Amino acid sequence: MSPEELSKLHMRAIEAPRPWSTEEFEALLSDPVNILVSNNAGFLLGRHNGPEAEILTLVVDPDKRRLGHGRALLEKFETRLAGATSIYLEVAENNEAAISLYQQAGFTQEGRRKNYYRALNGVRHDALVLCKVLHLRPGIP
Repeated sequence: MSPEELSKLHMRAIEAPRPWSTEEFEALLSDPVNILVSNNAGFLLGRHNGPEAEILTLVVDPDKRRLGHGRALLEKFETRLAGATSIYLEVAENNEAAISLYQQAGFTQEGRRKNYYRALNGVRHDALVLCKVLHLRPGIP
């Protein structure tokens, strides 16, 4: 997916804090520690540097949600994390669908950032800091 396509889908799917621009995606994709995985319904942009990985954003087209695409993106991302021992992410406390997806994928809450996200209407929500411990597979350092 091109930075423009990523931005357009992000705009369709993300309401808060705000969608990312084409230029922001261009900058993120130019950094070699960032990893983009995609499928026909969405994308996941993450970062892998050393033993920790981080999910920056996971986006599924609103018309294609609840069909396993998010889970497939998480699994695809994990296959790209040779040597990583954990994955971290932040998710708004009121994003029940995403929290459920992450919990089903093995993430647990490690912390909370108070008033981290601001919705378009000005309401602030805490961010839950989630982590998944990865078990190294044979043959992967």
